[in-house]
Amino acid sequence: MSVARDLRVLLRLGDFRRLLAVRLLSQGADGVFQVALAAYVVFSPEKQTSPAAIASAMAVLLLPYSLVGPFAGVLLDRWRRRQVFLYGNLLRAFLAGCTALLIVAEVPDWLFYASALSVTAVNRFVLAGLSAALPRVVDEERLVLANSLSPTAGTLAATAGGGLAFVVRLTVGDSDGAVMLLGALLYLCAALTSLLLGRELLGPEPSMLQPRLGAALASTARGLVDGVRHLAERRTAAGALAAMTVMRFCYGALTVMVLMLCRYAWTDREADGLALLGLALGISGAGFFAAAVLTPWTVNRLGPYGWMALCAGAAAVLEPALGLSFAPVPLLFAAFVLGLITQGAKIATDTLVQTVVDDAYRGRVFSLYDVLFNVAFVGAAAVAALMLPPDGRSAALVVTVAVLYAAVAVVLVLRGRIPKGRCFT
Repeated sequence: MSVARDLRVLLRLGDFRRLLAVRLLSQGADGVFQVALAAYVVFSPEKQTSPAAIASAMAVLLLPYSLVGPFAGVLLDRWRRRQVFLYGNLLRAFLAGCTALLIVAEVPDWLFYASALSVTAVNRFVLAGLSAALPRVVDEERLVLANSLSPTAGTLAATAGGGLAFVVRLTVGDSDGAVMLLGALLYLCAALTSLLLGRELLGPEPSMLQPRLGAALASTARGLVDGVRHLAERRTAAGALAAMTVMRFCYGALTVMVLMLCRYAWTDREADGLALLGLALGISGAGFFAAAVLTPWTVNRLGPYGWMALCAGAAAVLEPALGLSFAPVPLLFAAFVLGLITQGAKIATDTLVQTVVDDAYRGRVFSLYDVLFNVAFVGAAAVAALMLPPDGRSAALVVTVAVLYAAVAVVLVLRGRIPKGRCFT
């Protein structure tokens, strides 16, 4: 099978393996950190969580740094990306350790959120840098497959990290602080692993580097405008980003709904609700893996827009069919389907952006991509807070999400077809 053969070739590339290892450790730590946050904010016995409280937490953690994300992208296009991975993960290890101490000390919520927000801020640099660096270690012919393997493996690592966090929390007396310390350790391992990569390997080109921070910051506004203009001139990438943003909005709204169902509708105990959430994350991770297997084959036959349209259309049909019962088993099956659909569309979008966007602009564009993701997720949480009852059962939300998926599918089909196979140039 050609995909299996190409995958073996990819894994023989030493630099690709090392970059993948940095991603796995970084996103594994992210999974641990996110579960610790969810457990502390949503599933602590002393907290009476509402959809509005979840939306507020997401806004505090994501929205402020989403607004400055493009500025991070300008710096990414001027700083050595290997150094971003090294110092970024070292800083996250320190900040995650501080957050663990704040949990143990039972400080006011605003101080906890400020510390957690700092970890999320550094995350903007690391994730955008990982995507921008991938074409530096893989040839264009195998870029679709690399995008299937690398981000999907990272998502699976985050899922595995979340599962490990559940185990630690249950083992160490429901200690969210211990889970945070585990995340700090994984961030430290990611930083050390990045040292295996060459300092100059991941770019950007030396002519783009501005070692003085003041010079880089002074050019931020101009660089941001240039990045937006560069993206606007590449309509296939811009269209894919727009479609992916709407699909991310849908995923965010359903995430809040499942959180509330796990917390209040499906169980009477917080620990059982957290276990159900962990099961949902694991099943969704299986969907991500399925997307990694299917996407290279389907993109080569349908084109990226065709595959994304198929994903959105399938979600429009299956999401209400499985979700309107609000029962655990159908919704857990829906978690698999939506994991496959969301990750499959993301792989196609990533590859379009990486191939169409010039290397000098990739950091900026991927930071914009990251901003759209976070703003869509926060917006979805706000809408869900308005629509969801306390137990999380809302037929109106399920139907609204289905309509949005259908609209994305129709627009992608009507926008015209991108040539199959080598469809990104």
